[in-house]
Amino acid sequence: MDLRIFTEPQQGATYDTLLAVAKATEDLGFDAFFRSDHYLHMGDVDGLPGPTDAWITLAGLARETRRIRLGTLMTAATFRLPGVLAVQVAQVDRMSGGRVELGLGAGWFEAEHRAYGIPFPQDKFDRLEEQLAIVTGLWATEAGKTFDFHGKHYELVDSPALPKPAQAKIPVLVGGHGPTRTPRLAAQYADEFNIPFASVEDSERQFGRVRAAAEAAGRGADDLICSNALVVCVGRDDAEVARRAAAIGREVDELKANGLAGSPAEVVDKIGRYAGIGSRRIYLQILDLTDLDHLELISSQVQSQLS
Repeated sequence: MDLRIFTEPQQGATYDTLLAVAKATEDLGFDAFFRSDHYLHMGDVDGLPGPTDAWITLAGLARETRRIRLGTLMTAATFRLPGVLAVQVAQVDRMSGGRVELGLGAGWFEAEHRAYGIPFPQDKFDRLEEQLAIVTGLWATEAGKTFDFHGKHYELVDSPALPKPAQAKIPVLVGGHGPTRTPRLAAQYADEFNIPFASVEDSERQFGRVRAAAEAAGRGADDLICSNALVVCVGRDDAEVARRAAAIGREVDELKANGLAGSPAEVVDKIGRYAGIGSRRIYLQILDLTDLDHLELISSQVQSQLS
């Protein structure tokens, strides 16, 4: 089971804060540092000092880390044109020496689109499908050849399909709860399927749909990595768990029901339940980015037991 650190910087974080978390992620032996792609805070926080752009952040971290994988859960297709996104991600992959992964989603938070003047189309899923086809098609085009695409929303003519990433194939993540189109898109384009903030039972059902879709698309049922994203709140004792829950404005019982919370032993046990349904990777949603001791505890007393 891989453990990856997943951050939500729109809730309030500077680049320096994210750099400190990324370096701790690397030093403590976690597999990867991922971040959300949002421009507006959510819930009862002020979001100060304001948003950071996902791919600009990852470009900086690409030069300041050496081992960890870097990526997004999920880049919003509404924020970027697909040809531009392919260039950006390929460049950051080069800057990192081949450590980038692209999670790509349809985009959903209408308020942030209004706040920053970003169009919020109604047919977001159709646009996502075309974006996946274009981004993966550009990267897969042989050097010296061109790429064309004629869709309902995007058209590319005689694209040189450059630059190429450092990796032969950048891993692509698709995720969500949708029962039909989401598994089909994952089966067609993704290397990994991620379901966010879902119970063991709901995850098992969705993983089954994805495996069936993969087989229908001519792939093996286990060709895709299945993964979860879950909020985490670990403490050495009940008081420490309660303190960490209060710091992120959550209740302990709710966190235990809907995430990974409690003592290291409790969290290891619950991770084992996800592993039992075929989850091979968990993105640990860290909401208090100043609490690096939390990461150390997870590394020493949770991750160590899983390895």
